[in-house]
Amino acid sequence: MTPGLRNRLIVAVLFGVVAIVVGLLFAPNSPKAIEDYVEVEEKPRISPDYSDVVLPVNIAPLNFCILEEGSQYCARIHAGGKYAINIFTRTGKVCIPPNKWRSLLRDNRGRELSFDIYIQKEEHAWRKFRSISNTIAEEEIDSIVVYRRMMPIYNWWKDIGIYQYDLTKGDESLVMHGRSFEEGCLNCHSFVGNDPDTMTIGLRSAAYGSSTLLVHDGAVNKIGAKWGYTAWHPSGALAVYSFNKVRQFFHAGMMEVRDVVDLDSALVCYRIKERRAVCPAPLSDKDRLETYPAWSPDGEWLYFCSGPVLWTDRDAVPPENYNKLKYDLCRVHYDIQTNRWGDVETVLSAEQTGLSTLLPRVSPDGRFLLFCMCEYGCFPVYQTSSDLYMMDLSTGTYQKLAINSKYSESWHSWSSNSRWIAFSSKRGDGRFTRTYLSYVEVNGTAHKPFVLPQRDPAYYDSLLETFSVPELIRSPMKVKKFMLARAARSENCIAVDVPITGATPKAGPSEPWQERE
Repeated sequence: MTPGLRNRLIVAVLFGVVAIVVGLLFAPNSPKAIEDYVEVEEKPRISPDYSDVVLPVNIAPLNFCILEEGSQYCARIHAGGKYAINIFTRTGKVCIPPNKWRSLLRDNRGRELSFDIYIQKEEHAWRKFRSISNTIAEEEIDSIVVYRRMMPIYNWWKDIGIYQYDLTKGDESLVMHGRSFEEGCLNCHSFVGNDPDTMTIGLRSAAYGSSTLLVHDGAVNKIGAKWGYTAWHPSGALAVYSFNKVRQFFHAGMMEVRDVVDLDSALVCYRIKERRAVCPAPLSDKDRLETYPAWSPDGEWLYFCSGPVLWTDRDAVPPENYNKLKYDLCRVHYDIQTNRWGDVETVLSAEQTGLSTLLPRVSPDGRFLLFCMCEYGCFPVYQTSSDLYMMDLSTGTYQKLAINSKYSESWHSWSSNSRWIAFSSKRGDGRFTRTYLSYVEVNGTAHKPFVLPQRDPAYYDSLLETFSVPELIRSPMKVKKFMLARAARSENCIAVDVPITGATPKAGPSEPWQERE
């Protein structure tokens, strides 16, 4: 017998032994083989809480941890009674095979998805808990969500990055990191609708100053002006963005001690071809604070938030009456053919609601307006009172959504089919912002949200970073991160004659702004 043949035989025998051992260990413990068990009336505790939710048919596996005490665990995941995914684990971690999961969801659109959990304590009998039920939606969600990751520390702007996450695979990839331009700060990423090919990223850097990266037609250009909250016209021909004089301050003792005030702000319109920025009169009233622009999908209406200036000193932090400032929800008509703006209309006044209205976003089908309301101010992520509301634009009626928690809800976006929203929430522990997804019915009813799934079901337990500004897009971004980094460091930039306001950032190198998350 040749040495090569001998080695192949040894390997074959070893594989056979391993297969037999695995079969003896695991086959009797699969859910199909568990015939002797005691039924338990309550549902098992799992983390993340993937129960009673509506799932996109194209979502990545919802891996979870079983929190009940046991020495062996079995999970049977099934829908429609035709096919099941059986998983055995000794740790309580349930990691679902991606290919089997995709097939199960694809073949059972619109049906109920069940998680059957079996637990055994040492040599005691198996216990089968009441099934966890979810629903597989007919509609898909846009495949990519883009967000910013950062440490939730008020004075730490290092290690900030913008990432894109593939919701269908559970993969994350870097779009741009602050270390690529000497630990600068990135924020306010925005897209034309849900299209990944045209976008902007706001930059702040002690070394390179404040600027904006414009990704358009496969090229990356640097604009010599810092864009704040940005809304792209659906045509992609222009964008409206905010100038904000943002300052952070602190309370002596609260659940959230950080707070933010916008001392001065205005909205600016930038036309791409002309490379020209103007402050339309309806959007830059010196006695008002205008911010958070958002276009209707037909491009005829610009929604934004507007509040009165309640202080005389626009440099004092905090200013007088900062906690009495409440923003109205407004809109203004725009004709792109004539470049004419109409008069400002108040859609929802603070006098009517008693609250501050922020972050309006219109659904792509034009039916609903999603927004936040909180007790006061302009920065909902620091307001535990911030909740999500939905307005039916066909009737003007609005309601507080049932999906809110006792902590802050903020930074939301729509999927292109208007059936899903992604938003930021601190509901996990009141400290760390995470991205959640929620299904929205045709009538505007939003279903129980679930946290962005991860391959490691215990991922969030030790993560000390926050996720902010989740934007849903239809496909991955094509621009390469080296192109963004090179543009950020470049001395060449598009000069913009920016209208001067009290909110206009100073040109040249500067310290990053104090606003966080």
